[in-house]
Amino acid sequence: MERSLEYNTQRAHLKLREYGRNVQNLVAHLKTIKEQEERNKKAATLVELMKLINADLGNDSETDQKVWDDLHIISNFELDIEGPFPKPDASVLNKKPERLNYYSNEIKYRHYGRSVELLIDQAIAMEDPKEKEGAVVAIGRLMKGFFQTWNKESIEDEQILKNIKKMSNDQLDINIETVKELGLFDSDKKPSGRRSNSNSNHKGRRTNNQGGKGRRNNNQGGRSNNRRRN
Repeated sequence: MERSLEYNTQRAHLKLREYGRNVQNLVAHLKTIKEQEERNKKAATLVELMKLINADLGNDSETDQKVWDDLHIISNFELDIEGPFPKPDASVLNKKPERLNYYSNEIKYRHYGRSVELLIDQAIAMEDPKEKEGAVVAIGRLMKGFFQTWNKESIEDEQILKNIKKMSNDQLDINIETVKELGLFDSDKKPSGRRSNSNSNHKGRRTNNQGGKGRRNNNQGGRSNNRRRN
C-alpha cells in the first residue's frame, strides 16, 4: 500500500512559526467545534499548551493576553470564543511602531555630548552656591576627560571654563585661579598642599628612625667599655 507524502509547499502557511504546525492544526480543529462552552474550554487548554511551548515568555497578565491574541491570529481572527481578554482587531498585524522623538536642538559642542548639556541645566537649577560650585567642578572635570579622549592635544582650564560659561549662558562660573592652583579639573591630580604635608611626615619619621639607630650605637659603645673595664 503506497503512502502519500505531504510536503511543506502543499501545506497551509504557518501564521506564527514559534508555535509550530501542530498548534495551528489544533486551532483549525477548534473552529469546527459547534458547542460554545466546549470550544471555550478547549481554547483555554490550548492556550496553556502554547505557554508551555514558549516558556521564555514568562507568566503574568501581559503574557496571558499575548498568547490569547496569538490564538486569534493563528485562526485568522475567525475563532468565536469567550476568553479573558477582548478579541484583538486584525489591523494590529499591519500597525507600524510609532516614530521615536529625537532632540531637535543642535548640540553646541559635539565632543562633550548631550549629557553634559543636561548636567549644566541641572547645575543652573541648583540654589545652594556651594553645591553649584561643586557641580561646576564635576562638569569641568568630565568635559576635560571627554576632550582628551577624542583629541590628542590637551586643553587649558581657561578654555574648559569658557565653554561652561557659554553653554550655561554665563550662569555658571568659578574662580579660574583656584581651579588651576588645586587642579580641580584634573581627575588624576591631587592638591599640592596635601603632598607636601605627607612628604614632611615621612621625612620626620626617617630622621627619628635614624636617631634611634644612633641610640643603639651608643648603647653598644657603653657595653664594650664595660667589658674592657672588667
